[in-house]
Amino acid sequence: MKLIKIGEIITISAVVLITSCYKMNDESQVSAREVLEKSFSNPLYHPKDLNAKSASFAAKMDIAIIGGQSINSLSYGGVGLLGPTLKINQGEIMNLLFTNQLTEPTNIHWHGLEAPSEQDGYPTDVTQAGNSYTYNFRITNRPGTYWYHPHPDMATASQVYRGLAGFFIVTSPEEKALKLPQDDYDVPLVIQDKRLTSGLAYNPDEDDQNIGFFGESVLVNGTSGAFMEVEKRTYRIRLLNGSSARIYNLALSNGLNFKLIGSDGGLLDAPLDVSNILLAPGERADVLINFGSMPLNTELFLESLSFNGSSSQGKQNFKIMKIKIIKDAADNFILPTTLMPVEKISESFVVASRKFNIGHMMVHGGMNGVMHPIDGKTFDANRRDEVVKSGSVEIWEFDNTQGTEIHPMHLHGLQFQVLGRSGGRESIQSWEKGWKDTVLAFPGEKIKIIIRFPNNKGKFVFHCHNLEHEDAGMMLNFEIQ
Repeated sequence: MKLIKIGEIITISAVVLITSCYKMNDESQVSAREVLEKSFSNPLYHPKDLNAKSASFAAKMDIAIIGGQSINSLSYGGVGLLGPTLKINQGEIMNLLFTNQLTEPTNIHWHGLEAPSEQDGYPTDVTQAGNSYTYNFRITNRPGTYWYHPHPDMATASQVYRGLAGFFIVTSPEEKALKLPQDDYDVPLVIQDKRLTSGLAYNPDEDDQNIGFFGESVLVNGTSGAFMEVEKRTYRIRLLNGSSARIYNLALSNGLNFKLIGSDGGLLDAPLDVSNILLAPGERADVLINFGSMPLNTELFLESLSFNGSSSQGKQNFKIMKIKIIKDAADNFILPTTLMPVEKISESFVVASRKFNIGHMMVHGGMNGVMHPIDGKTFDANRRDEVVKSGSVEIWEFDNTQGTEIHPMHLHGLQFQVLGRSGGRESIQSWEKGWKDTVLAFPGEKIKIIIRFPNNKGKFVFHCHNLEHEDAGMMLNFEIQ
């Protein structure tokens, strides 16, 4: 195995590399990012399903009704917040006609999917206002919960925050044979925080650019103060953290365990019992919850528990959504002992290792304010940062040991596996097993992942999925040859 040295720290008189720029432990800053719980009196919104084999929608300016307020938003398909849930079978070809009815350029990134490089939503591959583009490619990914959102350079956070996102669900005959809950009992939930006190205006200050743009209101499927009515049976819940920066340590208020059945890239080998799931922006978890033993009219909450590892968040417990048991049901579901095999990538095939320093922050006095580099470099579409071979296996390490902020690292166009973590939590978490496309590095942690690069040639990006960090340059290119 050869070791490739990546990048160098740049020094410019107008640029200063520092590990901390603000007083992260300042109580006033922490309290300003606290969640204000709602009354949980609004029915959960369920985005409509759309067959991805033949679909069309537009990105447009819209009005969203959130918590009784009419708020200017962006939408896919004119539904206020969030786009339709696109569904397709593994192996089928997606055909989606996309129209940009905004006043700014945009595109769509298929988060977690092995999309061709020219259709992956590269930051400079955009559809101009008033134009259309057809996304057309075969879905090779395993059955699982993926999602889509815009990815234009320096405008991703703004467009996602204002409403552009949606689920992309892949299934297969093998998955259907497991007889997991389906139809009304298969519920995708995207969790996002918003600053409803200022509508959906996206106007981050330097503190927001440094730490992330947090909101006081937590929405589920675009619903503020959401409640969901359920029957006394097993549900499949697909969890997605669609926030810009906030981490959720998800648990049920009555202490009931989740049956974890999937992560970013689809089903696990076998179900796992977990009491909590910590999801960073961009990450997904697929769980089963059995409400069958609970009395009628029981109320419980999906909540976020406090956690260690970040000075800017994690100090607060808060409720996210209310769940109410309203109906008896005959539940014939039997939990499979095995799900879908996860082929482990063998380290014996590794041909190279690459290390990336993600623990620095760069600040200058220009128009862009705070900048976040990887190895001292910020995004440049004209540069080839890493070149890899299709079919080759590599280990990549993300080093946040000197950092002060969380960095969920996301690679486009592929799935990887987590090899290990040193520092901080030390170990691989249950929801980091199986296939992944996003992995969280707390300050003080190093994360190693193993990648088999697909036969999906072209230029892609990898970046921090704290969207403020991404838009502030924390993104590099890799080219598969």
